[in-house]
Amino acid sequence: MIGEKAIHNVGAGAVRVAQEVGGIVVLTWQVLRALVPPRIDRRELFKNLYKMGNKSVPIVVLTAFFAGGLMTLQAGPFVKKLGATSLAGWGAGYAVLREIGPILIGLMFSGRVGANNTAELATMTVTEQLDGLRALAIDPIKFLVVPRVIAMVVMLVVLTVLGDLVALLGSSVVAKVMLDIDWSTMYYSFVDNLKPADFLTGIYKSIAFGGSIAVSSCYFGVTVRGGAVGVGKAVNAAVVAAAVSIMLLDFFLTYLSSH
Repeated sequence: MIGEKAIHNVGAGAVRVAQEVGGIVVLTWQVLRALVPPRIDRRELFKNLYKMGNKSVPIVVLTAFFAGGLMTLQAGPFVKKLGATSLAGWGAGYAVLREIGPILIGLMFSGRVGANNTAELATMTVTEQLDGLRALAIDPIKFLVVPRVIAMVVMLVVLTVLGDLVALLGSSVVAKVMLDIDWSTMYYSFVDNLKPADFLTGIYKSIAFGGSIAVSSCYFGVTVRGGAVGVGKAVNAAVVAAAVSIMLLDFFLTYLSSH
C-alpha cells in the first residue's frame, strides 16, 4: 500500500514537472513569435528596464564586491605560501568571470526581479486584468510578457558586466588590505592571464540565465490559479524553477565551452 502511494506520488510529480516544462516551452515559442515583427511597447519596456536594472544595482554591487574578495581570500594564502602571488588575480578573476559572477548575480536577480515579476503578473491574472486586455483585443504576451523578457535579459547582462568589474575591484582591495599583495601585482595578474573568452563565457551564461528567469517568472505569473494563495505558490515555484534552470544551464554551457 505504501509502495503504491509512493509510486503514485512520484508519477504525479513527474507529470506535473512535464506540464510545467511544456508550458514554459510553449510560452517561449509565443514570445519568439511575438518578436516577428518586433512591435514592442516602448513605454512598458523602458519602465521595466529601469525597475529591473537600476534598482538592482546596489544589491549586485554589494554581492559582487564580497564575492570577488572571497575568491582572493580563499586562494591568497596558498599562492603566498607557494610564492606565486602573480597568479592571485588569475585565480580570482577566472572563477568570477566564468562562474561565480554570472551564477550569483543570476540568483540574486531571480530572487529580486523574477519573484517581483511573477507577483505582479499573478496579481493581474487573479484580478482578471489580463482578461480585460484580451477583451480590448490586446495580446497580453506582446503587451506585458515580451517587454519583461527583453528587459530581464538585457539588464542581467549589464548587471553581470558591472558585477564582474566590481568583483575584480573587490578581489584587489582584499588582496591589498588583508594579504598585502600589491595593486600592480593584481592588475598584471588580471591582464596577463585572463582572456576575452573568460569574460565572454560569463556573458553568454548571463544571456541564457536571463532568458530562463524571464520566461519561468512570466509563465508562473500568467498561469496562476487560486487567488492570493495561488500568487504565493506561483512566486515560490518561479524562484525554484529559475534556480534549477540556472544550475542546469550552467552545467551544460560549461561543458560545451570546454569542448
